[in-house]
Amino acid sequence: MKGSDNQEKLVYQVIEDAGNKGIWSRDIRFKSNLPLTEINKILKNLESKKLIKAVKSVAASKKKVYMLYNLQPDRSVTGGAWYSDQDFESEFVEVLNQQCFKFLQSKAEAARDSKQSPMVQRNSSFATSHEVWKYICELGISKVDLSMDDIETILNTLIYDGKVEMTIIAAKEGTVGSVDGQMKLYRGVNPILQPTGLVRTPCGLCPVFEDCHEGGEISPSNCVYMSEWLDF
Repeated sequence: MKGSDNQEKLVYQVIEDAGNKGIWSRDIRFKSNLPLTEINKILKNLESKKLIKAVKSVAASKKKVYMLYNLQPDRSVTGGAWYSDQDFESEFVEVLNQQCFKFLQSKAEAARDSKQSPMVQRNSSFATSHEVWKYICELGISKVDLSMDDIETILNTLIYDGKVEMTIIAAKEGTVGSVDGQMKLYRGVNPILQPTGLVRTPCGLCPVFEDCHEGGEISPSNCVYMSEWLDF
């Protein structure tokens, strides 16, 4: 920031304080108490010096947030693995749903074919989220790096759909896939009853339910799945 004036340093500090979630130009104006025309001039100057960058947010497609140039945007800004250029990758999510379920189904079938005792069969039919994550990574169907949390989000949609059940067991510290001494185990099941209520709506199965709101990139009014469901 050598050679910068006090106003430029002030704006830089405000942006730095925002971290990797970024900050709107409106909020920069509020915190710096500078005129908008002056802020826009400073932002362009800082961008030209590669000290900051503007990132489009999935929360509002026509707005940008500013953050330091070397920061990786938070998932709340980019939308994580489920978005590409601010567009929700519905087909990608569906493929992941199918492949995760396929893996758990094959594990359950292998357990049944083992001819072991019912209890041993049941226990061996479970898979950790790490095993599912490893399987998906080895398939090479994702163009982005998926995290364990991403896979657990997909597995949760399968649980809501009645296709998968989850149990939590105690695990030794340092065990792959464990968190705070606990590990989640999943297995594919054949639903006895059709899911009812909210679970049958697209909202009940949507992995980006928390990002859905009116005025956003994803909203009930422009959701094609909601329209199809209502037409049905």
